[in-house]
Amino acid sequence: MGAPCLDGTSFHAVNPMTEQMPLPGFADIMAAHRRLNGTVVRTPLLRAEALDAAAGRPVFVKAECLQKTGSFKYRGASNRIMQLDPAERAAGVVAFSSGNHAQGVAAAAHEAGIAATIVMPRDAPQVKVRGVRCRGAQIVFMDRHSEDREAIAKAIAQERGAVLIPSYDDPQVIAGQGTAGVECAEQLRDLGVTAQALVTCTGGGGLTAGLALAWEELCPEASIYGAEPEGFDDHRRSFAAGRRCRNARLGGSICDALMTPEPGRLTFAINKERVQDALVADDDAVRAAMRFAFDHLRIVLEPGGAMALAVALERRVPGSGPLCVLATGGNVDAGTFAQIISGKTEDD
Repeated sequence: MGAPCLDGTSFHAVNPMTEQMPLPGFADIMAAHRRLNGTVVRTPLLRAEALDAAAGRPVFVKAECLQKTGSFKYRGASNRIMQLDPAERAAGVVAFSSGNHAQGVAAAAHEAGIAATIVMPRDAPQVKVRGVRCRGAQIVFMDRHSEDREAIAKAIAQERGAVLIPSYDDPQVIAGQGTAGVECAEQLRDLGVTAQALVTCTGGGGLTAGLALAWEELCPEASIYGAEPEGFDDHRRSFAAGRRCRNARLGGSICDALMTPEPGRLTFAINKERVQDALVADDDAVRAAMRFAFDHLRIVLEPGGAMALAVALERRVPGSGPLCVLATGGNVDAGTFAQIISGKTEDD
């Protein structure tokens, strides 16, 4: 399993093949920004007096829940698929995801006219399953607790000669996600605002890495923070340990999009040098953030997409200056959303 981390969980040795991948840089993000112009939605920055009062500082919410497919994942998937050569396009693509990357790959592949197969856990939210199916992708289901979705996806890709598109540990996926940071920096500049900090929901770390690379150049005075569910704080522990730590469990949070086992190899190499820390909130704080976003911003957030807003509302982000929050996704089943917004529990 590897040597223990600070709390007894393990870290893994580096995969030589992944280690040989070049890390993306700011130039890659700007190339993706130009490539995706006219394809992705330039999502808005949202404000609310009630949000500033609750967070104790000016807050700007980048609403990636309004992106195509309902999440930022469309950015990275599109940037990767746009760069496939003719032979790769003919062979199709394979991805593994609990839902948002799955939908992003399915949509980008559909737009490009290529075949896509997605490995998804059986307990993925049905809204995400439907989102993949309606875009013509094939789904292969697996058990989150007993099967390795990455291994299954790799086997399918090898058998078919297809291109495997990871949800975060890929230079061009990271670059695509970073375009949200370029947009955000441009929007803040147009408002004459200098952000003190940015906080984003963090699963495998691809969006966090892309944002960190973008803001290192465009907003160098700002601190970058990740936001993770309680019990799935692998980035927080990894930053403290100086090496990648795994979570002790694979399920048990409402934030299905953020239950990644450990930080990515490429993403951690980027984030450990640029991200100040990862902040943690529990499921109750996430539910409260979802209600707040609906009441005051009039947006629908899924649990994982509300994590950064949750830590902002709990005032866990250091400082009192302008804060940018990434609201990363809005793909939540209607019944689940209604229950959370009403404040009811499953026992009510």
